[in-house]
Amino acid sequence: MMSSEAFGKRIRFLVVGFVVVFTIFGFRLIDVQAVQASGYAKRAANEMVNKSVWLAPRGTITDVNGIVLARSEAAKNIIVDQTMIADPARTAQITAASLEMPVADLQTLLTGTKRYQVIENAVAPIVWDNLQSVLNSYNTKVEAIRGGLSKRIVGFFSENAYTRSYPTGELAASLVGLTNAANQGAAGIEASMNNVLTGSNGEYDYVNGDGAIIPGSQQFITAAKPGTSVRLTIERDIQWVAQDAISSAVKSAKALSGTVIVMDPKTGAILAQASAPTFNPAARSKITLAQIRNPAVQDVYEPGSTGKVITVAAALEEGSTTPTTVYKIPNTLKAGGRLFHDDKNHKTEMLTTAGVLAVSSNIGAIQIGAAIPNNTFYSYLHKFGIGQSTGSNLPGESAGILHPVADWSQSSAPTIAFGQGYSVTAMQATDVFATIANDGVRVTPNVIAGTLDANGTYTPAKPSTEVQVISAGTAQTIRTMLQGVVSNEGTAPAAEIAGYQVAGKTGTAMRVDSRCGCYRGYTASFIGMAPAAAPKYVVSVVIQNPQGMHFGGEIAAPVFKKVMSFVLQSKQVQPIASTEKAYPLTQAALFKSQKSKALKVATVSAVKP
Repeated sequence: MMSSEAFGKRIRFLVVGFVVVFTIFGFRLIDVQAVQASGYAKRAANEMVNKSVWLAPRGTITDVNGIVLARSEAAKNIIVDQTMIADPARTAQITAASLEMPVADLQTLLTGTKRYQVIENAVAPIVWDNLQSVLNSYNTKVEAIRGGLSKRIVGFFSENAYTRSYPTGELAASLVGLTNAANQGAAGIEASMNNVLTGSNGEYDYVNGDGAIIPGSQQFITAAKPGTSVRLTIERDIQWVAQDAISSAVKSAKALSGTVIVMDPKTGAILAQASAPTFNPAARSKITLAQIRNPAVQDVYEPGSTGKVITVAAALEEGSTTPTTVYKIPNTLKAGGRLFHDDKNHKTEMLTTAGVLAVSSNIGAIQIGAAIPNNTFYSYLHKFGIGQSTGSNLPGESAGILHPVADWSQSSAPTIAFGQGYSVTAMQATDVFATIANDGVRVTPNVIAGTLDANGTYTPAKPSTEVQVISAGTAQTIRTMLQGVVSNEGTAPAAEIAGYQVAGKTGTAMRVDSRCGCYRGYTASFIGMAPAAAPKYVVSVVIQNPQGMHFGGEIAAPVFKKVMSFVLQSKQVQPIASTEKAYPLTQAALFKSQKSKALKVATVSAVKP
């Protein structure tokens, strides 16, 4: 039996022990609550709260009337934290079907130690919904089993994203372009206006609960700013008609490609720019690099007879010819050491300058150009925009080819006079005729009407620059002369539009084949304007390498007629009667004219070798 003294000592020992224990516990509690509290909170925050990017949508691209050609649509990026995937093989088997992925590919993405692994980018929200449904169903089943909690599949989460859609499909595809997998502009307006269309991404915090964002936990740090929208000058309905017409023509002629451009010569606005073949920008995986080119500004070709208008314009402006000057046109002509001929054999003809344009005589054009010094001729080509960018700011635009006079051979001038020996783009060629339509004032072509920011503020594009190339009188004279091209005596009666006076020019040029560095095949074209007296619109048609029939008046002029007819009707353009009488095309017609005595009659013999 313990003595009272021993019992007292034991009690005192236990009391001291308890005091020591509680003192240590108290100090630890104070340390946890006061000293290390902030550290533990920070650790918890690091483990549960994450930062993520809130993507900004790209601006839309619309036609001039606001019809959407390209827009951003809500999508999801599906992400996984590989460290939370206990069994990658089993997880892949269960979730692959909902993600529409091969099991083996998904298993590879699920395996590893990455805290952030992208499974799929910019998928439709339904894909994420399907994945969640599969996971919820599976986890509910395993949770009902004893010990099944540890078999739950966690670690998947999503991020808001955007994908690019093109509601009008192939319409204006070469102009609008497309985005790449990173949703950045890769071609067309999407590329050239990428900095404008691209918004500013935001940032937010969220609480991570088993690899998913806990609803309501998002806290924005920086708000996302949507991109600015771009309004084009294109009009959807005119674009559709142009696209349909050129596609049919290219298919019928079994041609390599074709382009149609509709332009307002006063403002430079491009109402349509259609190419064939085209592509669907939404089907990115099926598109080749060759397809996304914009042939209207990237493909160059020798213009052929459409280039004769520059030769005649220069001669008229310099006073070396008149519409009724008569030229003796033999079947062949030697100039600059080469023998030239027209597209068809013929007896010697006596044609006026107007007649040279109407029947598109190469020999006549050579004689008209021979009176212009080379440097002067070059200056007119340059003022019309040959050999330089049009300023349309479309990506990949070519300046064409115009060699300096110092590099011209003896045969360069006569060759250039009828539209070969230099190269243009379809946009440049259209701009030449727009200058003639606009009383000699060259206006920069443009496809951007303006921009619309996220606040709804519209900013119109800057007006196009203007340059006087030839006098208004010369331009008017050429327009009157070009009406003869569309007459029954000219090369393009198929371009005639009932009720309207049309002025235009055919082109049938030998085509340079880069594969052999030689001429092989043809470029057929027709560029015209209406109403001829005061043109409202210019339409150009270029068809590359047609098989069989290859004359511009036969295969390009009908396309012009279809497109221009629709433009005039849709714009409610009334016919305008010309006050100018058509010029006689031949010497015989000139002499028979009632006003022949009042006309200055000059005959120019063929250029001597």
